Amino acid sequence: MRARADMRGFTLLEILVAVLLLAVGIAGGVAMQLSALRARHQAAMLSQAAYVATGLAERMRANAVQMRLADGANPYLTLDYDALTEPLPPAPSSLCYGAACDAMQLAMFDLYEIKMQVSLYLPAGRVRVCRDGGATLRWACGGSAGAPVVVKVGWHDKNPDGTPRKDAGGEFAPALAYAVGATR
Repeated sequence: MRARADMRGFTLLEILVAVLLLAVGIAGGVAMQLSALRARHQAAMLSQAAYVATGLAERMRANAVQMRLADGANPYLTLDYDALTEPLPPAPSSLCYGAACDAMQLAMFDLYEIKMQVSLYLPAGRVRVCRDGGATLRWACGGSAGAPVVVKVGWHDKNPDGTPRKDAGGEFAPALAYAVGATR
């Protein structure tokens, strides 16, 4: 018969350490997956925001008659839509899919389409068009008549801990600002 000291094998302590290391590894893998999912979601939202901003900018460039109007008469410069606090927009009087529309009807249709896109594709999204020459990305517009027309798009984002992500002013910041540039 062998002595107990000669027996080889794992002790209970070694097994517990191995199980602990395995659990830490699995927890780390799950955390990495959650982080990757969050990053993918943010990238998809940013892609949608860029799509909305460039689409609106192209519509504005195509409607040069309205873009040449003074700032107070330009319907595009009145756009400030927050899908979280405002209801779905009502359809304009003329849907310019195939019918002939004048420049103002086309602008109203464009604004309707953009509001619908924001409400459908950007949960809790916001879009704003204004003149802004500021270097910081924020919703407030500080541009005068010579400043570029900018399309700002964003959404109510959250920090990794679930709290709302806000800027120094206490509101969520736009995800991007797209300068419209010259009209045709």
